[in-house]
Amino acid sequence: MNNKEGFDQIYQRACERKGDERQLALLLSQPLDTAKLKFVGDDRFLAEMTKKVFQSGFVWRVVNNKWPEFEKAFFGFDIDKILMMPDEMVERKAQDPSIIRNYTKVKSIRDNAYMIHEVCIRGGSFAEFVADWPAEDVVGLWDYLKKHGSRLGGNTGPYALRALGKDTFILSRDVERFLKSQDVFSGSSTSKRSRNQVQQFFNDMQQQSGRSLQELSQIIAYSTGDNLVFS
Repeated sequence: MNNKEGFDQIYQRACERKGDERQLALLLSQPLDTAKLKFVGDDRFLAEMTKKVFQSGFVWRVVNNKWPEFEKAFFGFDIDKILMMPDEMVERKAQDPSIIRNYTKVKSIRDNAYMIHEVCIRGGSFAEFVADWPAEDVVGLWDYLKKHGSRLGGNTGPYALRALGKDTFILSRDVERFLKSQDVFSGSSTSKRSRNQVQQFFNDMQQQSGRSLQELSQIIAYSTGDNLVFS
């Protein structure tokens, strides 16, 4: 629509709010390039998915403090070992006081290991699968994680992808509020139509700026609202 702000306007406002261009640059982060992302181990994908599942609706600091125990309890997130866990072991792990006792979230670890395994048996690693997914349809990758994985809907999957180095925007509260104010979408941000409209907006912004999706959503967040760091 004609009233949408261009990248230059958004960027200048973010610079002003953060002090200047140099100060804003210090706040921005970059994704891994495709070649480096392909070398991330499948165990790290499962680990990060698990961390984000447990952080969802919980205090992130508590999860981070307990993380070494998660690594120990789940065999360093070795996919083959996780797949061999019988139901009885999953139930015992869910009662382990050294981690966070939540059966449905613990069960999601094995479910997401299955998703990763299914991708790998088709050829290549899960990292290659993620790295090769086109940035101009990253919402399609979000949908894949939600459909084939467990508890990876909403922002959980995107946060995991971001942490692992995949270039993605995040629909944080600040970013979503801004996009609605610009009439990029209306209604629920989780609908397929809204997601496609948001993706097109970011694709257009990328054409204007030459910046990564990650930088763009961070710049938008820093230009408005509460400036959530993980945008």
